[in-house]
Amino acid sequence: MDAERTREPAFGVPAHLWKPIAAALAAAITLAAMAWSLDVPRMMGVSYYPQQFLAIILALTLPLTFMLYRPNRERRLDETLPWYDIACAILSLGACAYIAINYASVVNFVFTRPVEAWLPGVILLILLLEGLRRSTGWVLVVIMVVFLLYAMFGNIIPGRLAGRPQDWQKLAGYMAYDVNGIFGLSLSVGATIVVAFIFFGALLQTTGGARFFTDAALLSMGRYRGGSMKIAVAASGLFGSISGSAVANVVATGVVTIPMIKRDRYPAHKAGAIEAVASTGGQLMPPVMGAAAFLMAEFLQVPYSDVALAALVPALLYYGALFIQADLEAAKLGIKSAPEDQIPSGRTIVGGLHFLIAFGLLIYALFSMNWLPERAAFLACASVVATAAVFGYDGMRASLRQLLMTVVDTGEAVVEIVVISAAAGIVIGVMNITGLSFNLTYALVQLGGGSAIVLLLMSAVVCIILGMGLPTLAVYVLLASLVAPALVEVGLHPMAAHLFVLYFGMMSMITPPIALASFAAASIAKADPIKTGIASCKFGWIAFVIPFMFAYSPSLLLIGDTGEVTWAVITATFGMWLVSAALAGYFANRLSMQMRIIFAVAGLLALIPAGAFPGAIYTDAVGLVIGVPAMIFAYVNGRKTVQQAAT
Repeated sequence: MDAERTREPAFGVPAHLWKPIAAALAAAITLAAMAWSLDVPRMMGVSYYPQQFLAIILALTLPLTFMLYRPNRERRLDETLPWYDIACAILSLGACAYIAINYASVVNFVFTRPVEAWLPGVILLILLLEGLRRSTGWVLVVIMVVFLLYAMFGNIIPGRLAGRPQDWQKLAGYMAYDVNGIFGLSLSVGATIVVAFIFFGALLQTTGGARFFTDAALLSMGRYRGGSMKIAVAASGLFGSISGSAVANVVATGVVTIPMIKRDRYPAHKAGAIEAVASTGGQLMPPVMGAAAFLMAEFLQVPYSDVALAALVPALLYYGALFIQADLEAAKLGIKSAPEDQIPSGRTIVGGLHFLIAFGLLIYALFSMNWLPERAAFLACASVVATAAVFGYDGMRASLRQLLMTVVDTGEAVVEIVVISAAAGIVIGVMNITGLSFNLTYALVQLGGGSAIVLLLMSAVVCIILGMGLPTLAVYVLLASLVAPALVEVGLHPMAAHLFVLYFGMMSMITPPIALASFAAASIAKADPIKTGIASCKFGWIAFVIPFMFAYSPSLLLIGDTGEVTWAVITATFGMWLVSAALAGYFANRLSMQMRIIFAVAGLLALIPAGAFPGAIYTDAVGLVIGVPAMIFAYVNGRKTVQQAAT
């Protein structure tokens, strides 16, 4: 341990005193979110503004950033808490508590700039930015500061992007009290829905549910060629749909799957890449998607079930392409099934089927009963606890202490997301108070010349650049505010526009030069990060293509008549298979360069939705006419080669 870590501060609180306080704050975050979701305060006759609840959540969360993270962003372990972090924790608690208590009496007078509005606002903004820096780094902080500076000096920006300048007192009060500020939509989602689903995932980890899904992937895929890679795709997809975090998914499942893939003589950078892509896609897989999907439902003012249904076919195409490439790469390299001793018995898996009850209840509550997502998630949590207590899994039963610790662990796990969600309110607030939202939409449409394809290409590049190094939730908030309105303005369906920016923002997780999921996987695989990132882009190619497809034809989002949707899904699946085979260079046998080109061209033509433009149905037809004979020829030729080799 270096000198910086071992040096004790001149004054502070020892670990045995501050750690129980931190645990109590973390547990209170989870319990407060649960109480809000289940409407407990109103049952008790307590009436309040939603912003007061959000202020309480931030009053619990922000102090934790100064307790759990050192100024150098490292996680604080069993050491003395310095006096300056104590001061920051107390100030942040005090500022948020003051807003929560006095919100009703101050909110209507914010624009008169009373000291009761701007003083706690200034304290909150400064400490929120510092908490954001400690938990996520400098990138988001710089972005937030740029937005705040624009709010105060936007009038000096030339052209259409000029904004209405705001004095610092009005701006601070607005951010602290207005519903479009810090205690607005993004924090509401982070403090309720995200907490509920992270608690759900944590309970599955504690009770053995996560292990059950990994074992189920092993049992179902392990006996087939390239079983280790298919296990990675299946396990990461299942776990990722619960966790909603690409990097967390890589770390949780990659420590098992990546060494398994490498043992099958698969190159280290490709082993890391397939895990990174599979983990990243979990944020797109219904019924439980990442936090951004819930925020999308709020932005679009539609039920979450609508977002989940729209995302279903693109997510299945995403994992279908990844699964096919894994299978064909395994065939090309001669990778066999997983060792028998690593495959669990069917009896073991049957013992964990009760975990599926929780998902059944979740889907039923969301889609049939139209429950709020957070309430449906807590119903699933109750199911996990109840069934795990009765049946357990493979001799494992969580103790009461472990369940209680899960409440604490959830609170600590959501600190980063809640802080990001609060900071995202700064972006939304600035967009509203300065008129930047309208100005930027107009400027982007003008820059694109009113052309949808030019604007889509520009938006894709902007999305990937803005997404570099940022968590998906933060990326989506930025893009939904900055880019999506311009896409809607040129005629895109609102659902397609928001899913477009979500896809490209998410793909920054695997796109070099900054690819957090790929780099995390490379670290586990002990591979070159850039090579892993490039291989990730190859495996995840479909995610760069699908957004353009549903942007031009929302039929892939299950929007439109049944015939059009069915045709779009069939041709897209066929096209995805052809392009995946071309990239893998294998179909029943190795493909020559000429055959790879034919497969790729036919696949891309088939991928174009029939509703993309007048006459687009003919591109599908041409793709089928070229692709089907090419597949038959490759299959027959491959069989002959195998037979000749056998004789």
